[in-house]
Amino acid sequence: MKVLYITNVPSPYRVDFFNELSQYCDLTVAYEKRKSSDRDIQWKNKNKRAYIEIFLTGIAVREDAAVCLGVIKLLKMQWDIIVISGYATPTGMVAITYLSAIGKKFGISADGGMIKNDNGIKYKIKRWFISKASWWLSTGKVTTEYLGYYGAQTSRVFEYPFASVRESDIGKVDVKKNDLRKDLGISEKLVVISVGQFVERKGFDILIKSCSLLRGDIGVYIIGGRPTEQYNKIIEELKLENINFIGFKTQEELKKYYLAADLFVLPTREDIWGLVVNEAMAFGLPVITTNKCVAGLSMITDGKNGWIIPVEEHAVLADKINVFFRNEDKIQEMNSEAIETAKEYSIEKMALKHIEIFRMLLQEN
Repeated sequence: MKVLYITNVPSPYRVDFFNELSQYCDLTVAYEKRKSSDRDIQWKNKNKRAYIEIFLTGIAVREDAAVCLGVIKLLKMQWDIIVISGYATPTGMVAITYLSAIGKKFGISADGGMIKNDNGIKYKIKRWFISKASWWLSTGKVTTEYLGYYGAQTSRVFEYPFASVRESDIGKVDVKKNDLRKDLGISEKLVVISVGQFVERKGFDILIKSCSLLRGDIGVYIIGGRPTEQYNKIIEELKLENINFIGFKTQEELKKYYLAADLFVLPTREDIWGLVVNEAMAFGLPVITTNKCVAGLSMITDGKNGWIIPVEEHAVLADKINVFFRNEDKIQEMNSEAIETAKEYSIEKMALKHIEIFRMLLQEN
């Protein structure tokens, strides 16, 4: 089975997924760009590529996207399955337009998505491109609703478990937490962590504000960069002492913080998925996130492995954090539930579900 995947840039989880998928098919992956410059690319995937990588050449229009007309030459080749991942990127749009014009069947893959109140023109453009596919790949119910809103035939939307963690890395939590905290310079009795870019969308200002309402023995660690002027101003105004900022960490370094923590929080204003939720649960961390995080909406059962809270509500966030630590007898149970949830979202299961869908599509043809 010859499969062509078109996407924007390589990233750790994509490389791992493509390597796993290539065990079941003859896979070629075409990228618009080699990297996205708006984020740290301090990762090195040492695994050899088991698939063919093609880096298209073109005119960069964004940090993570380019117009690559050479994709048309690639699409003229013989493929059993064509998947367009970046349907909103210039090259993805070129590919969709060309394939539609020649009547070639293809699929669109969406990592996530939430319905917005788009204006008429924006809605029509998005609907035109999304509706042109013959089938769609979705990360779950919320994404399926999103695709349907923009013209996908919901009966042709196939869901898969979106993942960034391998089965072998899930549930490895047998460590001496106190020793690990000492090595990391963590002194608090109870530890909350959050991970992400220090941008407004991630909602870290909400988490910082919540710190004024937390118990005194709870330390909050936000990992991913240097504190912004806004963050420092909030800390100064509220006279906070329980908030700590950690710079960018590689995946290997980040594992130590997951293992040292008790609880993970993602106070996002919008995440079309949020793979850090997968990663936190893989290390047995219950997760508190908002109703604007697709990963949370897909993976969290309130009170079982975490909580979903309204966006922008720092007092509600603080209350849930305090409730979690107050119910000590339930913490271990929630740890186990988080791991069990993560097991359903592994790289291996993601690849197997894709190949199952591809085989079904080939049988139709």
